[in-house]
Amino acid sequence: MTAADDFDGAGPSRPALSYPQIIEVTGTARSHNRITRGRIAVVAALLVAGFLLIGGRLVQLGQAKLDDAIEGITRDVIQASRPPIVDRNGITVAVDIRVPSLYAEPRSIVDVASTAAQLRTVLPDLDEAWLRQRLSGDKGFVWIKRELTPAIEEQVMRLGLPGIDFIEESRRFYPAGSELAHVIGSVNVDNQGTAGMELAIDRDDLAVLQEVGLARGADLEPKMLSVDTRVQYVVRSELLAALARFRAIAAAGAVLDVRTGEIIAMVSLPDFDPNAPATALQPDSFNRITNGTFELGSTFKTMTIAAALDSGAVAIGDMIDAREGVRFGRFLLDHGRHEIMSVSDVFRYSDNIGTIRIMEKMGKDRLRAFLGTAGFDQRSPIELPERAAPRVPESFSDVGAATASYGYGFAATPLHMLSAVAALMNQGKLVPPTLFRRSEADAEQLARPIVSARTSEEMKYLFRMNALLGSGRNMEAEAVGYRAGGKTGTAEKAIDGRYSKTRNITVFTSAFPMENPRYAMLVMLDEAQADRAQATREAGWNVAVVSGQIIRRIAPMLGVLPSTAAGIDDRLMRIGARP
Repeated sequence: MTAADDFDGAGPSRPALSYPQIIEVTGTARSHNRITRGRIAVVAALLVAGFLLIGGRLVQLGQAKLDDAIEGITRDVIQASRPPIVDRNGITVAVDIRVPSLYAEPRSIVDVASTAAQLRTVLPDLDEAWLRQRLSGDKGFVWIKRELTPAIEEQVMRLGLPGIDFIEESRRFYPAGSELAHVIGSVNVDNQGTAGMELAIDRDDLAVLQEVGLARGADLEPKMLSVDTRVQYVVRSELLAALARFRAIAAAGAVLDVRTGEIIAMVSLPDFDPNAPATALQPDSFNRITNGTFELGSTFKTMTIAAALDSGAVAIGDMIDAREGVRFGRFLLDHGRHEIMSVSDVFRYSDNIGTIRIMEKMGKDRLRAFLGTAGFDQRSPIELPERAAPRVPESFSDVGAATASYGYGFAATPLHMLSAVAALMNQGKLVPPTLFRRSEADAEQLARPIVSARTSEEMKYLFRMNALLGSGRNMEAEAVGYRAGGKTGTAEKAIDGRYSKTRNITVFTSAFPMENPRYAMLVMLDEAQADRAQATREAGWNVAVVSGQIIRRIAPMLGVLPSTAAGIDDRLMRIGARP
């Protein structure tokens, strides 16, 4: 038996390989290894080539995407939509319309001179040298003229010019024109918000949708504002009439729901046409309600007296010695009736000396603290981007507190004053103003008290009493039956560091119906003139009149019906008899 037969002690024997056979087997194995390595190399090369091809295609597609942009703006953004904007009743006040815009691809244009000449037969306003420059070179896509009409598009397409085409983009249209200009704002040629609520909406979430293309041709949810276009129309029309009647250089007005903080109307004149955004560049066309700061004069006496009543420094029936002017060093503040009068009469006669004496009983630090409590030392929280910062000193000197008590020495926006007045009419609760719809339940969660409910009742009495007996009588004459109340303010304008005796701001703050106020309003005129010989330039003769005219027209729209029942005023007047 051979060694092979005895390999494991079992199984059949196998013949032994000779040396030449062993060499042959070894060579065959090596050959197979070389073939396998070659195949692996080929597969690896194919994979690398595939990845390179895919990568190159991705780069190509990326470049194509860049080339597809028109002057750096992608078509998704160009064709992006904006949500419709509607008023509180669902009336559309801003909407997108689709319009054709003309662009060129210079690298595809065969004859620049001929193309330019033919385009100018349809669009003769295009400068020839400028047009030739736009059509020349190897640039990608460039704008020729945007937001054209379908008729122009048809005429250009009939020319059959290589490298000339149209893209449909969105153009914003404002059916109400100038009526809501400072509320709605405007957009630029790329349909991006530049002012007002259009810009506020972009800053919220629309810009992100446009950037990723989700707003392209989409039916976006309408944005509902708090504004009532019926009330807006009335306020604007009355302010336009007041500009002419009193020869003022500017006017502004706003109506606010005291319970919800909703702005029902907001007008500032001069305004502009958002359908022609360039008109917004005209001088003095800014939102005076939110973006202008003014010394608001005697309307601020409302705040001084409310703060003093709420602090307990004075009571509504207290007598105030206002016989002598108040001196601070070389300064003598001497405007008043120079008599002993009740707190109610200080308000009724808008007496400066009496107001200073009330402030002194409360203390200047409490007055400054109340400014902060009522929101006068920070920007209004309203959604509009155009919001001016009030100019209020960190602390008051003695003379600074005295002048501040009747509305001088610091400046705030009219919306600051309107919001604070609304709080005094709303059981003392300040609700942040808004231009979006808001329920009373939601408003209640945001409200914070600035005075007690008792002080609020006393301020309602003072407002109504002033309409019946004081500087608001001309308002009452225009709005008989609507139980309105209010306070006048006439402030001399500071010109070149000095107060002018001939140029002033007149303001009237009001609320209605006074037995249970629902709406507060502010009307302002800049440099109003007397409209007849027996009148003056003071607020009681202009803005009080305009306020009454507005209330008479808008109250029925807002569900406030006229009533001459004596019992309503009797109940309010009894508040003034409190000890």
